[in-house]
Amino acid sequence: MENKKNVIIIGAAGRDFHNFNTYYRDNEDYNVVAFTAAQIPDIDGRKYPASLAGSLYPEGIPIYAEEELTDLIQKFKVDICIFSYSDVRYTRVMAVSAMVNAAGANFGLLGPDATMIKSTKPVISVVATRTGCGKSQTSRKVIEYLMEKGLKVVAIRHPMPYGDLEAQKVQRFAVLDDLKKHKCTIEEMEEYEPHVVRGNVIYSGVDYEAIVRAAENDPDGCDVILWDGGNNDFSFYKPDLTITVADPHRPGNELSYYPGEVNLRLADVIIINKMDSASPEGIQIVRESINKVNPNATVIDGASPIRVDNPELINGKRVLVVEDGPTLTHGEMKLGAGTIAAQKFGAAEIIDPRPFIVGKLKETFEIYPNIGALMPAMGYSEEQLKDLEDSINNTDCDTVIIGTPIDLTRIIKVNKPTTRVYYDLQEIGFPTLDGVLNNFVKAQNL
Repeated sequence: MENKKNVIIIGAAGRDFHNFNTYYRDNEDYNVVAFTAAQIPDIDGRKYPASLAGSLYPEGIPIYAEEELTDLIQKFKVDICIFSYSDVRYTRVMAVSAMVNAAGANFGLLGPDATMIKSTKPVISVVATRTGCGKSQTSRKVIEYLMEKGLKVVAIRHPMPYGDLEAQKVQRFAVLDDLKKHKCTIEEMEEYEPHVVRGNVIYSGVDYEAIVRAAENDPDGCDVILWDGGNNDFSFYKPDLTITVADPHRPGNELSYYPGEVNLRLADVIIINKMDSASPEGIQIVRESINKVNPNATVIDGASPIRVDNPELINGKRVLVVEDGPTLTHGEMKLGAGTIAAQKFGAAEIIDPRPFIVGKLKETFEIYPNIGALMPAMGYSEEQLKDLEDSINNTDCDTVIIGTPIDLTRIIKVNKPTTRVYYDLQEIGFPTLDGVLNNFVKAQNL
């Protein structure tokens, strides 16, 4: 190993494993001595297993907390650290770089050409500038259009492997029971369930070369691969069409977060979403960002109108708003669909859940103090799921507004009236997504 470069991959159980698999796994010029983990609770202290790591790593690769990075650089005589997670402010990326450089190692980022896998099928990539921009409803709209054309679409989701990595190498979700079979967290269910209930298959896991080959040969057929990106990461696959969603609720973030700006620059199509609830000033800032870095992209104006099951349970009521967890945490959003529903349908008061929270949810609010008076739907473990249930049931309110993309009452028991919020992408004027996709179908001879 004297001639090899020692590497630490700085990650969060997703892009880090993909970077290893595609660039380092069989690369005899490097020796990956460790992964570090951030953003996701309880994933450090494990190993990337030998069965996934390949012949160069018969003992697997240990995973440590990112807080140990400086010591690890010294311990393993590390030459280079590769930053490998997403939805991160540029100042944070460079702060990690400064820490790495000060410890004596080089700092790097792997780009699309080094990590994108080529599929045998046409690929549409749906990505974003930040977590919570509206990728999910965009992906649904793309799939619905293609299915209306009689095409078989298989979605592949950005990884969320927080459990048994060997068991999660390749996961296929076709029915709701598959969510239970694969022991999905709330975050995973929020992404997989909307696809499954609409009748299309979605894959995820750890080894994205194996995943795309399985998807291309799916037993139900496959004409198009849809990459349903996570956080604001760029695609794991070489796309034939890249659709990037931007959020005018966080204007300027599209040019100040990694790798959101990469997605903005790579986009063939940019959707400015949530224009129905954003300020004109915010929308204009996003337009100016697009004109600055990608003026040739097709820009679609979009909205995410909401609807609820029972608006009478909101009007005049004291409500607890439960929002998508990652959108509030590392997505840093101050509101979501549930908050907009509370405002639209006349809630008397949004109840602050912080006096009522228990267990690991307290840690979430300590790490992300700007969440405010909203309840993040955190459920990375059975313990955290129980803490969420108890915290909701402890809260002194009349109604619980569920702003997550899943039926939360299917997995926890809520002792109060609940109403779900639904949202879909709606284009404003022209051009439209349908027009873009019609051109894609023709260009790919589908």
